[in-house]
Amino acid sequence: MTPAAPRLFRTAALLATLAYTTFAAAQERPAPVAAANASLPQLPRSTAAVKIDGVLDDPIWKDALVVELTTETDPGENVPASVETHAYLVEDGTRLLIAFDARDPDPKSIRAYLRDRDRAFNDDFVGIVIDSFGDKRYAYEFFANALGVQMDLTNDDVSRSESSSWDAIWDSAGKINDKGFAVEIAIPLSQLRFRNTDGERVWGIDVLRFRPRDNRARISNNAQERGKNCYLCQFSQIRGLAGVESGKNLEIVPSLTASRSESRVDPLNDPWQSKTNTDVGLNVRWGVTQALTANLALNPDFSQVEADVAQLDINQQFALFYPETRPFFLEGADYYSTPIQAVFTRTIADPRIGAKLTGQPGSSTIGVFAVEDELTNVLIPSPQDSTPISLDTSNNAFVGRYSQNIAGGLQLGALFTSRSGEGYHNQVSGIDALLRIGGRHTLRAQYLLSDTEYPAATATTYAQPTGSFDGAGRALRYDFNHRNWFADIWYKNYGDGFRADSGFLPRVGIEQWEYEAARVWQRSSGHRVWKQIQVGTTGNTTYSMGGTMLDRTANAFASFQGPMQSFIRVDVGPASRVWNGQRFDGNGISVYSQLRPRGGLNVQMQLHYGDEVDLANTRLALERRFRPNVEWNINEHLLLRLQHTKATLTAKDTGQRIFQANLTDLRLTWQFNVRSFIRFTTQRQDVERNVAVYTNRTTPGRGITSGAQVLYAYKLNPQTVLYVGAANSGLEDDRTIDVMSTNRTLFAKFSYAWLR
Repeated sequence: MTPAAPRLFRTAALLATLAYTTFAAAQERPAPVAAANASLPQLPRSTAAVKIDGVLDDPIWKDALVVELTTETDPGENVPASVETHAYLVEDGTRLLIAFDARDPDPKSIRAYLRDRDRAFNDDFVGIVIDSFGDKRYAYEFFANALGVQMDLTNDDVSRSESSSWDAIWDSAGKINDKGFAVEIAIPLSQLRFRNTDGERVWGIDVLRFRPRDNRARISNNAQERGKNCYLCQFSQIRGLAGVESGKNLEIVPSLTASRSESRVDPLNDPWQSKTNTDVGLNVRWGVTQALTANLALNPDFSQVEADVAQLDINQQFALFYPETRPFFLEGADYYSTPIQAVFTRTIADPRIGAKLTGQPGSSTIGVFAVEDELTNVLIPSPQDSTPISLDTSNNAFVGRYSQNIAGGLQLGALFTSRSGEGYHNQVSGIDALLRIGGRHTLRAQYLLSDTEYPAATATTYAQPTGSFDGAGRALRYDFNHRNWFADIWYKNYGDGFRADSGFLPRVGIEQWEYEAARVWQRSSGHRVWKQIQVGTTGNTTYSMGGTMLDRTANAFASFQGPMQSFIRVDVGPASRVWNGQRFDGNGISVYSQLRPRGGLNVQMQLHYGDEVDLANTRLALERRFRPNVEWNINEHLLLRLQHTKATLTAKDTGQRIFQANLTDLRLTWQFNVRSFIRFTTQRQDVERNVAVYTNRTTPGRGITSGAQVLYAYKLNPQTVLYVGAANSGLEDDRTIDVMSTNRTLFAKFSYAWLR
């Protein structure tokens, strides 16, 4: 056993002890609301009739608490709202009910389209953010656009992270009328976590309306101080919900998945290999207490349904990052967020069974999951590159995260991860801290230890240490936020032996500094010409553990926000990189721009022109990279998304082209209604290399990969879903004369949620 191993086990034991102590403390029933809160607005209870249909003619709204949204917080800085919005809040013993009467002087200008869940944030929408524990740490967000399309999120105000991965089961409806639009929302209280207590509760709320026109107006019932390092601390409060219990919220979701695929690696020489697979699975979600939720997935289908957004993988120094899309891992993912990304669930490739416990008992946060994984994917990191590999072994994976909030803006946390299989293990443990000072300053720190062993053959092949080895990772970050200034400074130190195989860590054996600082000019009220201007500097410097500089950038930047929700940022400056023992110095300019010239149309563009290292041939080159992105609601039902990347690399000394690459990702979606859609996706990457200028003349000259998918989805709610689809992929290289198919798949998935 290595010297680090006992410390790993002690940390794991400490984590379990803290979790048990917190769980026991959570069973205590808090005292009722103090009399000092009697002056707060009261959330009424009513059992009058209501139908969630987007028409505000129900008797129950006459009994509701009326909340006026009178303050525009952006782009205006706490100025009177330019439109009238009334919100009506009431509860009926089992549900929180909210209605919005959103007036508009020009109802035809309302921007609202039928979309999939969590995709309508560019529309006119309304909703509420609820701090149901009343402790200014964690909140639930419920929004619906003017047609009733749902968006729900969680907001961790301590780590300042907002996530749309959480999906609750609730009702909404919206309709545009001759005065604006109306939205009705019904949230079952069983979908929320809150403390069971005698008497009334106090909840923090932020009631919101977003109105995108030339600017995107944010309208609230609360004023908001710009640059403050907390959001929930600025909420108003309501009292009520006496005698209501949060319940156990038991969800039982059986599922059936079926697929048939045909594949071949070499389309010229390999025969088709067929595979048929049918699985019955079960997912159980149970509110163990008012603050803790358990999930158990038996024989689940953890595969993602939709294709990842394509990324250009050429002349890349490190492995590409693809975000998680699988619901089991997405829910509560923000619980594992720390300065070092030691948890990244896409490392779990083919799990058979999974269990999870998450929640916020008392002033603490707990996130634990365990998975049996049939495939062990590992990222081999180094100071200058990374290599993804798959080990021929299954593994058991465990992740545990605990954090405790302490008075004075201090949070202390502990993290433990473990993956182990035949001849392989990786364990990581450590502590972290977050301190918020005076509403402007935030300090984060983390220290991790790892203990790792690769199979002997893997260690030899990839020049890794044999036997068990250990290492340490350190991170320190300081943020300063003010209305007119901001600064962000990072320090990272990852030892040569540090590994975080449950996370995403493509680079080790380095010491790195990163920084960004800017002066900000903001309009305190809406303006037709400009909204915000920033001028600042950003950069980073990375050293090997021996003190050798590996890369450095130092850019000046300026950004502008203006009419038609436009944004443009320009970065320019020098860059240096060491590759294969040689240092290359150059300059470059990058431009990012975005424009929403009308409702339903968003145009983005990224440009880069400058010096870049040709990694395949170890020389300085000139890179031109152009990436337009268009999202266009052609009508209420049809959405087009097009993303294209064109990259060209040219030798600086001879002017000869090294390669030209094009990547296209096109998606067309017809949204039948708020519950169902059909989507067609096609992706194509085309790379042409000038083999004559390559050091390795066996480099392929031309390579094309392509894929297409058609997907139909029906979602009664986030758990009761039907997916049916087909996919095809192919390739073309120097040996073929056309794109030849390499994979054909038909698949279907059905799941149904039983709620108690």
